[in-house]
Amino acid sequence: MTAALVLGGYGAVGREVVARLRQGGDTAVVAGRDAARADRPVDLTETGSYLAALAGIDVVVNASGVEDPRLAELAATRGVAFVDITATASYVAALERLDPPRPVLVSVGLAPGLTNLLATAVHESAPGPVDLAVLLGAGERHGAASTEWTYRLLGRRFHAHGTTIRNFTRPALFDLPGHGRRRLHRLDFSDQHTLSRDLDARVRTYFGLDSQPASAALAVLTWIPGASRAPRGLHLPGGDDWLILARGHDGTTRWARGRNQSHGTAVMTALAARTAAGLPPGTHHLHHVLTLRDLPSGQGIELAPER
Repeated sequence: MTAALVLGGYGAVGREVVARLRQGGDTAVVAGRDAARADRPVDLTETGSYLAALAGIDVVVNASGVEDPRLAELAATRGVAFVDITATASYVAALERLDPPRPVLVSVGLAPGLTNLLATAVHESAPGPVDLAVLLGAGERHGAASTEWTYRLLGRRFHAHGTTIRNFTRPALFDLPGHGRRRLHRLDFSDQHTLSRDLDARVRTYFGLDSQPASAALAVLTWIPGASRAPRGLHLPGGDDWLILARGHDGTTRWARGRNQSHGTAVMTALAARTAAGLPPGTHHLHHVLTLRDLPSGQGIELAPER
């Protein structure tokens, strides 16, 4: 049984992680600034409350959206493993540079996370470049951290494979089960950087929403100065289905789908939390330690039949 401290444990993803861990017989301790909702009140700007909350804990799950490598460092000083659901490439790189004395596990959600496992499976069958498609439900009420991350990328550029790319540009077409042919755009998820290095092949990540008008709006907004500071909280039309697909250079595809991004992320994160405490020291990515065969059945993630 794993004892996990879930930072942001009453947020959109955090409460789902807590539910999945408890459902599996593990101990999940809710941590956050609101004492009325937290099992252990923690202010991540104050080292003392965080360190005190680590008593009796095997692994920290960071679902708070706070991207501070010191959280992993401080956990290691107490002999505690650390799991982070971030998709931010620069933060993942910072965690990789820690060389921590306790395990740190990243790339653990849907994208990155499930994308890493699908891409690795495709690459094993068809070595070479892999394109990743991430389609999320526009109608789901995403957590504040997830919404902020998406808005923050509007208009920003990233570097990949010797090229500078503006987020929400450079579209490609994908045939997506249940959604038909869709035009998706490049986005700076960390998975493409990690996988390009680890697979020694070009990996590109493309993103879209199930609502085609909403996806088109993001492609327009990325060219408007100041769009990243637009008001949050807008509820877009659409559903709560998500789909992740990996496509090899020869057309080989593997996909997974489900409903409710927060739930899917939590299933992957709970699996990661149970795995992390038994890993050797250092920073690991999910595809270093697990495969698609390790995914739990009956928890809302449907995998394409292997062909």
